[in-house]
Amino acid sequence: MRIILFFIQKEFIQVFRNKSMLPIIFFVPMVQLIILVHATTFEMKEIKMAVVDLDLSSYSRQMTAKFQGSPFFRVTKSSFSFADAKDAMQKGKVDVILQIPSGFEKRLIREDKSKVQLVINAINGTSAGLINAYTMMIILDFNRNVLADWISPNMQQISGIQIIGISSSYWYNPKLNYKTYMLPGILVLLVTIISLLLSGMNIVREKEIGTIEQINVTPVVKIEFIAGKLLPFWILALFELAFGLTIGKLFFDIPIIGSLWLIFLSASVFIFVILGFGLLISTMTNTQQQAMLVSFFFMVIFILMSGLFTSVESMPDWAQTLNRLNPLAYFIRIMRMVMLKGSSFHDIRESFYALVIYAVSIISIAVWRYRKVS
Repeated sequence: MRIILFFIQKEFIQVFRNKSMLPIIFFVPMVQLIILVHATTFEMKEIKMAVVDLDLSSYSRQMTAKFQGSPFFRVTKSSFSFADAKDAMQKGKVDVILQIPSGFEKRLIREDKSKVQLVINAINGTSAGLINAYTMMIILDFNRNVLADWISPNMQQISGIQIIGISSSYWYNPKLNYKTYMLPGILVLLVTIISLLLSGMNIVREKEIGTIEQINVTPVVKIEFIAGKLLPFWILALFELAFGLTIGKLFFDIPIIGSLWLIFLSASVFIFVILGFGLLISTMTNTQQQAMLVSFFFMVIFILMSGLFTSVESMPDWAQTLNRLNPLAYFIRIMRMVMLKGSSFHDIRESFYALVIYAVSIISIAVWRYRKVS
């Protein structure tokens, strides 16, 4: 134990002695957290719309006013020519075109139905789907208003028709704030980057400067050497998580409904998984450049398949099966469940035990792979 403490002291001295490393460990992740939480969002606001109103009736103006009053849409172009609106979409000036045909109000009154044309820029399929959903909700609200205007209270009593009032309640994220959903996942991302890069380049750095040979000829046991190498970065990663949670609470008012002890218990196991990956990479590479490239290879796969940006359940079956090997997917699920739902250990036990098995396995492989030779 005394030898391990000396190694931990040595690693901390090296970290704090390197002035260029301190901003990377402490300052850069926090700036990334603040920027990424604002930038990584699927919420769409200020959707640019072109309106081609060929009817110019009271109902067509009511529909246009519905979109103008929405916080999601901004009518940037009004025209009597669909060709002009199409040209604006091709130039990227509008995202959606609403064309109200001539005779819209007459058909609506005489036939109880009418049509409008909606053209959406679908280059980005996700954005197009959201625009379509927002548009349909506004048109549905317009339909309800028209129906309410046509049916008087007396007619409702005679015909038995009732206007249904709907009130919605959203659990776990009442304000539908996308930052609330993204911040736990981005915290996991930052902890992963710091842990994987630092541990992955640590032993490699010893190889490059030649100190690894000096350590290898000492009577230090391999387990003691590896423990002394991993524990400092485990402590730093937990500090990063605590600092990130503090910023999330102060800057974004992110709710932490569940137990902080459960968050840090799960984080402790997850960080060992990532440190084990970094240690394994460092035993297989000879330069810091190689270690960094291999680390980024695994990070890109882990991040894109973790459920940080897209739902895991929407992936193909083969991808969901492959994702069982992704530690980020387990920890992101734990973070969101504990922070936002207030889940207990019973609720997250499957993901937690998976991380425990993962940590034991990957560290065992890394220790076995490391050769203490002079």
